[in-house]
Amino acid sequence: MAIRDEYERSGLWLFRWRSFIPLLIIPLALFALRHYGVMEKLIGERIEDIFEGISIAISFLGLLVRCIIVGTAPKGTSGRNTKRQRADVLNTTGMYSIVRHPLYLGNFLIFLGIALFTQSFWFALTGIMVYWLYYERIIFAEEAFLRQKFGREFEEWAKTTPLIVPDIRKWKKPLLGFSLKSVLRREYTGFFGIVASFSLLKLIGGYFEHGKFEFRIEWWIFFLAGLFIYIALRSLKKYS
Repeated sequence: MAIRDEYERSGLWLFRWRSFIPLLIIPLALFALRHYGVMEKLIGERIEDIFEGISIAISFLGLLVRCIIVGTAPKGTSGRNTKRQRADVLNTTGMYSIVRHPLYLGNFLIFLGIALFTQSFWFALTGIMVYWLYYERIIFAEEAFLRQKFGREFEEWAKTTPLIVPDIRKWKKPLLGFSLKSVLRREYTGFFGIVASFSLLKLIGGYFEHGKFEFRIEWWIFFLAGLFIYIALRSLKKYS
C-alpha cells in the first residue's frame, strides 16, 4: 500500500475513534501525578496556584475557540460525526480564515492545559508529540476528503491559510451570526469534561502529595458549579 493511501486509511480510522483513543493516555497521566506538588516545594504554594490558574485558563481558551467555531459554523460542518467525513460547504471565514483546523487547535489547547496541570513537563512534552502524531493522520485524511470534494476552491484556501498555527491578520468575518443556542447545545459536555478533569487531577494529585484525598472549598465550588451548569444545559436540551 502506498504511504499516501496508508496515511489516509489510518487517518480515517483515527477520525472515527477520535473521541475514545485519547483516553488511553489516562494511565500515563496518573503515573505523572506521582510527583504532584513538586512545584509548591520548589517555588511556593502561591506560584503553584498561579500556575494552576494559567493551566485552567489555557484549557478554557481552547473551549472558547471551539465555541466560536460551533456558534458560527454552517449546518453540516464542524460536527461531531464519527462514521465518515462530512462537509456540505467549505468553511473559509471566521476561525477558518486564520487556520485550517481550528477545532483541533481548540482541542490541543484543552489538552495542553490539562497536561501542564499535572506539573510533569515530561508528560506534557510526551503528550504534545503524541497529539501531533495522532492528529497528523486525521488532518491528512480530512484534507484528502476536502480536496476531492471541493477541488480548486480547497487548494486556493489551503494555499493561503495556515495549517494549525493561526494568523489573525487573515481574519474574515463569519458568514453567519453567532448562535449561542448552538454552543450551549453542543459544547456543554466538553465544558463539564474540562471541569471534571481538573477536579479529578487535583484530587488524585493531592493524594499523592499528602497521602489523603482532600478538596479545598474553592475546588468544591468549581466542581459543583460545573456540575450544576452541565445538568441544567442537558435538561434544557432534552426537554426544550
